[in-house]
Amino acid sequence: MTFQQLLYVVEISKCGSINKAAQKLFLSQSGISTAVRELEEELGIQFFVRSNRGVEFTPEGKEFLSYAVSLLDQKQRIESLYGEARNTAAPVRFSVSTQRYPFTEDAFLRMLQATEENRFVFATREAAMDAVIDDVYDHRADIGVIFLSELTEKIILRLLDSRGLEFHEIAAIPPCIYVRKGHPLLELDAVTEADLAGYPYVSFEHEPGVAADFSEEYQIVSLKKPAKCICVNNRSTMMNVLALSDAFTTGSGLLVESISTPSVVSVPLFEKSCIRIGWIIPKNSKLTPQVEQFVDLLERSVVDSVRYTESLHQSLASGQSSIHTS
Repeated sequence: MTFQQLLYVVEISKCGSINKAAQKLFLSQSGISTAVRELEEELGIQFFVRSNRGVEFTPEGKEFLSYAVSLLDQKQRIESLYGEARNTAAPVRFSVSTQRYPFTEDAFLRMLQATEENRFVFATREAAMDAVIDDVYDHRADIGVIFLSELTEKIILRLLDSRGLEFHEIAAIPPCIYVRKGHPLLELDAVTEADLAGYPYVSFEHEPGVAADFSEEYQIVSLKKPAKCICVNNRSTMMNVLALSDAFTTGSGLLVESISTPSVVSVPLFEKSCIRIGWIIPKNSKLTPQVEQFVDLLERSVVDSVRYTESLHQSLASGQSSIHTS
């Protein structure tokens, strides 16, 4: 199979006939017909049926077309990037795949503000933990940001090791719940797992068959099958659901002053082991200057988020103390 043969099939589909495709490509009809017939024999399928009105693609032919068009598009993109002599340097590239953390977004924004590159391609992607690990393993991302907990640590670290990836811890912090300001749970001196019963639990959806160990929420045994559950697929919707209902979710509890929703707060879960937040990269890989810069900014953002979140927790606690003593 050659790109030339793919081009012939695609042009025939656009023109509706072999003769018109041959005229457009300045080739003989017999030459195109022979090339297409050889490709059909190689793949064991028939692309189209010939008639007096032109050609009609078979179901197999239509499926093949979708792949052929994609391959030709990729070929054209590669040729445009590298096929011609260029006087300009290639753009600086960086990509991060992360669970849905505001501090990762904050670090990425800081990186954009700090860059002095004339040409760059920076990318960020929010996804479930299994997808983040896949992105780093398949080199779609230079770095990934995930968390480990007491319940998930063994299986996640085992998976990372099997894929030649390593985890670098940034901070260990107590897990929290996220709720709206004025939520009934905020009236308690300390929130326990038992206190959560009866309130809707909101979580990010994940692919069928993916183990709960890869969930983005802090795992609690009683929440594996909650009575009231709301599933969302993006952080914006998550924040809106929390802000406008009595729903809650679990996680790091970290909030970023500049970008977090003011109407949503967090409060520590009583007597729960810490969450370990960190980043993953391939083992023994040398960090690029862009990854080194991002790691530095990520660490700063986590420190700032911890400081800001702790101040909010203290403010909420003092507010409740004044209510109880009044």
